[in-house]
Amino acid sequence: MSTILIVEDNDKMRELLSDYLTKYGYKCKKLEDFEEVLAVFLEVNPDLVLLDINLPYFDGFYWCRQIRKHSNCPIIFISAREGTMDQVMAIENGGDDYITKPFSFEIVTAKVKSQLRRTVGEYSTRKEERIINFNGLKYYPEKLEISFQSKTLELSKKEALLIELLLERSDKVTSRERLMEKMWDTDTFVDENTLNVYITRIRKRLEEFGITGAIETIRGAGYRMKNTWNRQI
Repeated sequence: MSTILIVEDNDKMRELLSDYLTKYGYKCKKLEDFEEVLAVFLEVNPDLVLLDINLPYFDGFYWCRQIRKHSNCPIIFISAREGTMDQVMAIENGGDDYITKPFSFEIVTAKVKSQLRRTVGEYSTRKEERIINFNGLKYYPEKLEISFQSKTLELSKKEALLIELLLERSDKVTSRERLMEKMWDTDTFVDENTLNVYITRIRKRLEEFGITGAIETIRGAGYRMKNTWNRQI
């Protein structure tokens, strides 16, 4: 049974979310002390977090950053803010998905199932660890880690989905539509600028390995991986 931590300061909304998700077999922990979000997260060790943005003391963006220092657990923001910049900020601060209020509980459940399927469901029954290797740049789906030479980095879930598809395609061009569908189960969920944010984030992560220019933009077509590091070493 997957555990969901609900971080929502509206009492009625918190109860409704908990009641609805419990009916579908999830174990819900309803957080009520909004000064201790990280402490409760570490104690509960949930499989997924539903996180409001407008919270007492510190906002959801702050708590998302704190959680990301300890875990790659999927985080779905739930907020009345509908602006594109709020969605971009959610992603930049480590969020995996974004749902605007008012919403249908069916949508919430579908997105929760999607995130959990990718984390605790899809890979949990695999007997052998899968590795995607592109010229020495290795990605480990079960661990959400990428390694190069002797260095290893942890990725957020969305970063991992992006790098996985690019590495699987290797030097073949991957369209923006395909990337968005892979990351959000649709090509219309968020503004396309959101994908640009993640491309930039992955490029910066690769720079931590000393790799530059590896994700090539093909104007009008999409992106592809390019082996630039053999020339850099």
